Amino acid sequence: MSGPPPTAVDRRAARSLERLLPRLRDGFAAERASDPVGWAAFEVRLERHFGALFEPLVAVYGAEYDFFYHLERTLVLAARSWLDREPALRALDATREANPAWFRSERMIGAVCYVDLFAGDLAGLRAKLPYIVSLGVTYLHLMPLFPAPDGNNDGGYAVSSYREVDPALGTMDELADLAGELRRHGISLVLDFVFNHTSDEHAWAEAARDDPDHPDAFYWLFPDRTLPDAYGRTLRDIFPEQRPGSFTWNAETGRWVWTTFNSFQWDLRYAAPAVFRAMAGEMLFLANRGVEILRLDAVAFVWKRLGTACENLPEAHLLIRAFNALARIAAPALLFKSEAIVHPDEVARYIAPEECQLSYNPLLMALGWEALATRDARLLRDSMRRRFAIAPGCAWVNYVRSHDDIGWTFDDADAARLRIDGFGHRRFLNAFYVGRFDGSFARGLPFQENPRTGDARICGTAASLAGLEKALREEGEAEVDLAIGRILALYGIALGIGGIPLLYLGDEVGTRNDYDFQLDPDKATDSRWVHRPFTDWAAVARADDPHTLEGRLCHALRHLIRLRRANPVFGDALTEVIDPGNDHVFGYVRQGREDGRRLLALVNVTEREQIVDANRVRLAGLAYAFRDLITDARWTLDRDVGVGPYQTLWLVGDEHGAA
Repeated sequence: MSGPPPTAVDRRAARSLERLLPRLRDGFAAERASDPVGWAAFEVRLERHFGALFEPLVAVYGAEYDFFYHLERTLVLAARSWLDREPALRALDATREANPAWFRSERMIGAVCYVDLFAGDLAGLRAKLPYIVSLGVTYLHLMPLFPAPDGNNDGGYAVSSYREVDPALGTMDELADLAGELRRHGISLVLDFVFNHTSDEHAWAEAARDDPDHPDAFYWLFPDRTLPDAYGRTLRDIFPEQRPGSFTWNAETGRWVWTTFNSFQWDLRYAAPAVFRAMAGEMLFLANRGVEILRLDAVAFVWKRLGTACENLPEAHLLIRAFNALARIAAPALLFKSEAIVHPDEVARYIAPEECQLSYNPLLMALGWEALATRDARLLRDSMRRRFAIAPGCAWVNYVRSHDDIGWTFDDADAARLRIDGFGHRRFLNAFYVGRFDGSFARGLPFQENPRTGDARICGTAASLAGLEKALREEGEAEVDLAIGRILALYGIALGIGGIPLLYLGDEVGTRNDYDFQLDPDKATDSRWVHRPFTDWAAVARADDPHTLEGRLCHALRHLIRLRRANPVFGDALTEVIDPGNDHVFGYVRQGREDGRRLLALVNVTEREQIVDANRVRLAGLAYAFRDLITDARWTLDRDVGVGPYQTLWLVGDEHGAA
């Protein structure tokens, strides 16, 4: 069957490649002779994906007088990167191309940590690999490990060089060796690609200081406040209490610099095609060190246009698609994960096989905590029914906590349908999770709190937010059990609902808040450090004993992980969020795409037993007899189903009937 007729852009792309390919062949004549098989593979991918690269680039940069110069240099970069790619990574490329659904497997288990906080340095992390492997991890995200300014550097998100590792952590060669060892254990290495900005110590920033008026300046530099003020009228402040405004005066250049996040993080000027090319080079460099997934940081902010909020603009999507196409040509194993903590509708727009194949699921995370606070699953249920489905061939990364704060990013219209006032509800959630609401179990800290408006975001470890800190200090064993139940309820959703579950290392042993961050002047004003403690390896050791607090939580979580890895229904299957007829229970069905097998999940978000009508269980599970994978309990539907406090049930049809 023939496809759609070629568009004008398709025809331009074909003519362009027809002219550029001979020049590319001539430029790499020696390499073609020495590696004919590799070059042939490169040409196949180039011809297959050139249109996907050309279309977004011509849309963004086609009016530039030197567009084809930059296009040709981009192809040269891709060819050189592919030719430098080691055989093991080329083999991985072929494997991934043959199985493009690999990351949607039930065996995918994610983990995330800071190298220094977890193990000191890269050598220490390699020594801790047996522990990581024992958790079933197949996806390891190492938080920013590149050189960054001393002192406050936004937790490493002010990158001074993408081609080096912070010397305190190791070297780039050590990182490449670690990537290889992880790969041999079946673990994909994930790194951050901070591509909206660099630190003000990056070599590109030094070059901008030397020549701030260069026409291809890598940063947004303004001689006076005219344009910053014009842009500023429609921009929102990201850190309004800490650093209002989006521009910083730099005395060395005599210019105002666009700094969306912090004064030491200079926004890159993607309006210059040289910036795209330079960042493409950094991307492919990291791919050739063995990085398999790049977390695209702050994707919403990369394009600027006067009179707009400079967030989620069409050019941001075009740039990501161009980076994606380039990866398909020169490093096909590489995937992108979107980090867009914006409105749920905007989050979904970054998710596509040709854009970001993976995305954080901030809505699921935030509303999981919302459900625990309210003991009501309706907002979680209704939002997921509308918004959980994403583009085919993609996957959510479902997390309970991360290195960052919690923002309540639900849609106000979703809330209004349930007669919930969005503004007031956010104020309630902020008060609840810092312990200012009567009856709160949480012990979080506010981040960027505005006392006038009540606006804030929330910091704290999963255990402290779930009540374990309060239970241990102020209450008793019954409350400890409830806190552990809350943690397991949230992780049960992340593990079961579909996508890659992400474990923030330390959560498995109930790590609580570390208030010593206030003693470090470089961290004292950033409350997010309260949930970034050093790993307590004594606590990890105690987790071997199932009778300890750490062991109770860790053994239960490991059990859920083993069940997920053993059951294909948790892999590349369909998800349907259901109404179980009880607003205190969150329910969903997983169904295999090929074998049709079903699993009904019921999660109680309260500290009291909840009853689910037997007929609703029959309708969702399509059976009369069930077995709970977690407890191995069996029963028939001669009575309603009781779900214990914070209990998760993973119910599958039981052909043998009740025991």
